[in-house]
Amino acid sequence: MGIFKRIKTIAKADINRLLDNMEDPIAMLNEYSREMEQEMLEAQKALSRQIFVENKQATLIYDTKSLIDKRTRQAKLAINHKEDNMAKLAVHEKLIHEKQLAVYQQQYEAIQGQTKILKEKLQELQEIYRELQHKKVLLASRANVAQSIKQIQNVTASFHTDAITKGVARAEERISLMEAEVQAGNQFMNPLAQQEALYHNYVNEEELIQEIEKLKGEKESQVKQDS
Repeated sequence: MGIFKRIKTIAKADINRLLDNMEDPIAMLNEYSREMEQEMLEAQKALSRQIFVENKQATLIYDTKSLIDKRTRQAKLAINHKEDNMAKLAVHEKLIHEKQLAVYQQQYEAIQGQTKILKEKLQELQEIYRELQHKKVLLASRANVAQSIKQIQNVTASFHTDAITKGVARAEERISLMEAEVQAGNQFMNPLAQQEALYHNYVNEEELIQEIEKLKGEKESQVKQDS
């Protein structure tokens, strides 16, 4: 039927394959949901009209049966009263209504078949819609995870680890050079400072003799005390 033509393709399609070339798969799934909701709304309207026709046909059958019963009673009553013309007229109308009833009943069965098909199609649409909603939730979750991983990959790719490592090596080399310069500077102190250091560390001959005589005197005193 025409109102199910578009949704039939979606029902049979592999949504994962369709998502491959979509820039925004979630937006596309939402669009599919809106389309299916519109299709279900149209199907419900068609089913409502069909049920109305079915009920109208059932009423027509009921009214025709009532007329047949009425003409049957009238015919019997006329026969009982020996009113052949009235009986003949009543029976004539009764037969006409019975033929109409047969047609109405055939039509009613066809209408019921169409109603059944519409109900089944609507149930099919509802089931497909539920599956789509469920799949949309799963795909939305997958899309969020994929997007998060992609962002992480982009951030990771932006890390300049090699440049950082080289920069640290250059800094270390610079510090080593500074330390070497300090050490080299210690080897070439100011000549005046060196002279001052030598002066303060110088011991003359007189100081040396005095210290020796002092140590000898301390030794002799110790020997006398021991004896």
